[in-house]
Amino acid sequence: MSFANSKSADLPDLETIRAAARRIQPHIHRTPVMTCASLDEMAGARLYFKCENFQRCGAFKIRGATNAIALLSEAEARRGVVTHSSGNHAAALSLAARARGATAWIVMPSNAPEVKKAAVRAYGGRITECAPTVAAREAAAQEIIERTGAVMIHPYNDARIIAGQGTTALEFLEEVPDLDFILAPVSGGGLLSGTAIAAKGVRPQIRVIGCEPKNADDAFRSKASGRIEPMEHPDTIADGLRASLCERTFAVIRERVDEVALVSEEEIVAAMRSVWERMKIIVEPSAAVAAAVALSRKEDWQGKKVGVILSGGNVDLEKLPFKPAASAR
Repeated sequence: MSFANSKSADLPDLETIRAAARRIQPHIHRTPVMTCASLDEMAGARLYFKCENFQRCGAFKIRGATNAIALLSEAEARRGVVTHSSGNHAAALSLAARARGATAWIVMPSNAPEVKKAAVRAYGGRITECAPTVAAREAAAQEIIERTGAVMIHPYNDARIIAGQGTTALEFLEEVPDLDFILAPVSGGGLLSGTAIAAKGVRPQIRVIGCEPKNADDAFRSKASGRIEPMEHPDTIADGLRASLCERTFAVIRERVDEVALVSEEEIVAAMRSVWERMKIIVEPSAAVAAAVALSRKEDWQGKKVGVILSGGNVDLEKLPFKPAASAR
């Protein structure tokens, strides 16, 4: 398939995702799949959690970034790369670029979490801040491209990125091949579309569920209307899920995702706390969205095997949405 960055480029298929898995394997972690009996009881199902919060950079984004950087020509790598991102993709691209000796210019909205800006700087990314709008992000990135000749690597509207993100589901089904459902959060749609391609390719009968905050529900509305519905005023604690779908990702979601499920802010916080307390692991609010869907739909998967992608664990510990439990005395 073609990996050209034009909007008309083909989407990755299962074999492309398998090739991406081989390509990035030396550079990423194969993250564990964990279970939790108490969460199974709460969900009425057998839950399996693919823990991308243990991934390099603390999120699945390193998969797509590593794949995209690896596919650059030598001439492109010398020019460097540019992207716009509120956090996890920015950090992942910075790290992947540094590993290849390439410069990464990163456009970040001014309201991006400080913990994520710090990660980008630590990985060598050169940050340009902009107003927190899509138009401002794109304008700032374009200015960098014109000034430096850097190659644009979009956070999700890029076949190389989608293929890399799809390796998450590929690993998941290698470890638990008989999943009945697989749940993934959705923002711009790179993870969900890659998950759908990989999961349906390996196990056609599996049901793929996108998971989204009610306060940032463009994928839900787009799936219902059959066309891309723009994100209007996202107001959610899940700061990684505030982007809108694009042509590539929506094409996959429309055809291969069975449903987009919504959860409230209260359900997101409750699920985040449950995972922290019951599983003893840290997940960020965006990752807790998929867990919230798993825990709120007991009637839909009674006795089934449900896979949940915990997409990341990059949390600003100074801004937790709940108070840690008091220490036992």
